[in-house]
Amino acid sequence: MISTITRIPVANYSNLKVRAGYSIKIDDKEIALFKLTNGEVYAIENRSPHPKGGVLTEGLVSGEYVFCPVYDWKISLTDGKVQAPDVGQVRTYQVEVDNDIVFIVI
Repeated sequence: MISTITRIPVANYSNLKVRAGYSIKIDDKEIALFKLTNGEVYAIENRSPHPKGGVLTEGLVSGEYVFCPVYDWKISLTDGKVQAPDVGQVRTYQVEVDNDIVFIVI
């Protein structure tokens, strides 16, 4: 089976505000984009892994983490892991920035 890699343009880098979440949809996937204070952009699944599924773009960003707005779970933007004492993980997506365009790589 041959898999193909697709770069999908999703935003202008210069339009992303630092520490704010942006929701985008690719096919049936809702993805949250976050631009950090260091300029890095991360993309993760836009639902917290707990049963109530908080919308992560509505959460607070601190460093490389976003806090779920429902249960305050601390979720890593780099690997998607929920931090102890809570457990779980959200999917992460590769991000590339090229000439002010932010791409999600799928």
